[in-house]
Amino acid sequence: MGGRLDGKVAIVTGGAAGLGLAYARRFVAEGARVVISDVVDGAGALKRLDAPATTHAMRADVSRFADCERMADEAHARFGRIDVLVNNAAVFATLKPTPFEAIAEAEWDRVMAVNVKGIWNCARAVAPRMRAQGGGRIVNVASAIAHKGTAGLLHYVTSKGAVIAMTRALARELGPDGIAVNAVAPGLIMSETVLANPHIAAFQREAVLASRAFKRDAVAEDVEGTVLFLASADSAFMTGQTLVVDGGSVFA
Repeated sequence: MGGRLDGKVAIVTGGAAGLGLAYARRFVAEGARVVISDVVDGAGALKRLDAPATTHAMRADVSRFADCERMADEAHARFGRIDVLVNNAAVFATLKPTPFEAIAEAEWDRVMAVNVKGIWNCARAVAPRMRAQGGGRIVNVASAIAHKGTAGLLHYVTSKGAVIAMTRALARELGPDGIAVNAVAPGLIMSETVLANPHIAAFQREAVLASRAFKRDAVAEDVEGTVLFLASADSAFMTGQTLVVDGGSVFA
């Protein structure tokens, strides 16, 4: 029995660890050829995927359009097409909760450059390839935190609200080309990268658990199925939407 992404080529940004690597692993299991893009070396991630013939890793900073163009060119040159883009790269797990007046301007700018400009850069890098082949699917990773307005992370909350708005606008622009643009908005997922930052894990964990209908921590497996759905033909007539996956913490 074939996988839901048989014959498809997917790019996952921020794919060297954490949720990005989980998405890449699920895509490989579903038959996709996957390009992992990250600012760090992805060699270790490729070993964990253990699919050398159908995976590739490369360095790219999504805040730089030249890097995103190179990413799209390299993916197309290696696998012949680009069917799916998962805009997962984001600044989050390294942040320390801070009152909004005390956020350093450089940190604010970096969050916006990666979390917002990065999605724009990646979308405009892959769109020509998707148009030429008659369509594609873009999955933007937002966050349920944008619906909550959580204090202490104003730059991150703002950036993820922008992702939701950008998803709607891009869906309008790219729909005539057969390109679907949707978003997933996870709650706090206890990924390996989040667990590595005690500031983030401790800051939100207790309050998030109390607010959820499902009273447990969320793990990567809880959200990767939704990303797969948005990347596959199962969501073929769906665009401009944001699916919240947070155990019933917010009802958007």
